[in-house]
Amino acid sequence: MSDAAALIADIGGTHVRFAVVEAEGPPLEPMTMRCADYHGPAEAAKAYLAAVRPAGTVTRAAFAVASAISGDRIDLTNSPWGFSVEETRQRLGFRRLDVVNDFTAVALSVRHLAPEDLRKLGGGEPVPKTPIAVLGPGTGLGVSGLVPAADGSWVALATEGGHITMPAADERDSALLSYLRARIDHVSAERVLSGPGLVHLYEAVAALGNRSAAYTTPDAISQRGLDNSCPLCREALDTFFAMLGTVTGNLALTMGARGGVFVAGGILPRMADAFAASAFRRRFEAKGRFQAYLAPIPTWLVIHPHPAFIGLVGLVRG
Repeated sequence: MSDAAALIADIGGTHVRFAVVEAEGPPLEPMTMRCADYHGPAEAAKAYLAAVRPAGTVTRAAFAVASAISGDRIDLTNSPWGFSVEETRQRLGFRRLDVVNDFTAVALSVRHLAPEDLRKLGGGEPVPKTPIAVLGPGTGLGVSGLVPAADGSWVALATEGGHITMPAADERDSALLSYLRARIDHVSAERVLSGPGLVHLYEAVAALGNRSAAYTTPDAISQRGLDNSCPLCREALDTFFAMLGTVTGNLALTMGARGGVFVAGGILPRMADAFAASAFRRRFEAKGRFQAYLAPIPTWLVIHPHPAFIGLVGLVRG
């Protein structure tokens, strides 16, 4: 990139995170803003830039969005925000605006994360030059991966793997998913493996136990599950971790991800100890005849606060 600065933004269903990137060095002046406070990304970006940079000093941008990218029009999956890439570029006065899926940006980051940005969750060592899988729950469930190219580069995948049909690994899973199928037209992985998904799981656990669902937010459920003050919340959280293991193992098999699996997203770093002690890794490997294939594959929890920023930095400097 030239000496001019670039704007990067990680746009989720609840928050947008901005930073400025110079020709060298880490992202500067990061700021988190609530999406609900702005009509769209152009308004939020203008407010951010007005607070941190003189007009005209930022000339290009890269946005990571929690949505499928299929053309100029972007409609976020778990947010009322929708926008035209070209119109947004013009409104902000940028010469270039790149927009990628948020987990494509995370996938672009994982080969550049430092050891302190990761927590190992089992398995052995990655096999060089083999595919890498990336997924993680937040407001939704992001899924991506990296595939090695013949020239030594890596290609990040833009997928909507969070919307696969959620499988049941045992009879308890089947009962919970049957309850949810009677209330949701398609019980995708994202419908249970996300912030709102944790609420769905808690409601299903309560209903099958003939109990009332007292809590309505993922924060309340996760906190009472972590401190063991509510058995229903604890079961919902344990089920969340285990089901994520099932989906992660499926992804590793589908991609042949012997280069490892990185679990990211906004939820799990806040409960890293409980996640590491959960049934996640056991469920990851529980694939019958292919347990031996999965056992050596390393899994890591990404604890860097903004991995998408690292991927976006590479995009604007490329």
